[in-house]
Amino acid sequence: MATMQRSLLTLVLFTLIFANISVEVSSTTITLYNKCTHPVWPGIQPSAGKPLLARGGFKLPPNKGYSLKLPPLWSGRFWGRHGCSFDASGRGRCATGDCGGNLFCNGIGGTPPATLAEITLGNDQDFYDVSLVDGYNIAMSITPFKGSGKCSYAGCVSDLNLMCPVGLQVRSKDNRRVVACKSACFAFNSPRYCCTGSFGNPSTCKPTAYSKIFKVACPKAYSYAYDDPTSIATCSRASYLVTFCPHHR
Repeated sequence: MATMQRSLLTLVLFTLIFANISVEVSSTTITLYNKCTHPVWPGIQPSAGKPLLARGGFKLPPNKGYSLKLPPLWSGRFWGRHGCSFDASGRGRCATGDCGGNLFCNGIGGTPPATLAEITLGNDQDFYDVSLVDGYNIAMSITPFKGSGKCSYAGCVSDLNLMCPVGLQVRSKDNRRVVACKSACFAFNSPRYCCTGSFGNPSTCKPTAYSKIFKVACPKAYSYAYDDPTSIATCSRASYLVTFCPHHR
C-alpha cells in the first residue's frame, strides 16, 4: 500500500512539475527527477549502436527535473552519481557511479556499485526495470506515464546503504557512513554470485543470501542476474519518470 501511495504521489508530482512540457503522441519522453536532498549527476549509457543522449551526463540539483526525448527503439541505462566535483573542463570524480572522471560520460558506464534504471523501447511494447545487479548507491524508481498495458511501477525505494552487509559496504572517506552497497559478484568475483561459468544459466544460478537481502528490501528491482519474473515491467506508448530518492517527501 505504501509503495502504491508513493507511486501515486510521484505521478501527481510529475503532472504538476512537467505539465508545461508538450509530448508528441508518437514520441517517448523520459524525465529524470531528483527528489534527493543533495545534487545528483545522472549518467546515461546507450546500448551498442544506439545514439548518445545529453552527452551521457549532467548535474541535476535537488527538486529539479530534466526531460529527454528518446529515439524510436532506443535502449540503454540511467544511473545516479553523487559526491561529484568537476572543473571547468568537465574533469573530476564522483564518490559513487563515476564514469572515468568525466562530467559527460560519453557512452562510458558507471563504476559499480550503482543502482541502474534500464529501458528498451519496442514497436509495440517497452521493457524496463531497476537493477541492483551492479550494486546500489541511490534509491531509484521508474514510473510509466500515460501508457497502456500493465505498466507497473519498478524501483528500489529502500535505502540499502542502511542495511548493507559489512562485506559489501563502501564507506565514505571519513569512514563514518556507508555510501554504496556492492553486489556480491563485485565484492567476491565468484561464478556463483556472478552467474558465470557453470552457474551461467537460470537453472544453476539461484538467489543467494546476499541477493535475498536486496530482494526483501526492494521487491520491485532485480536482485541478481536471473531475477526476471518479478523484476521486469512492460508498457506500451508511455513516457517515463525516473526518480532519484523516490522515498523523500
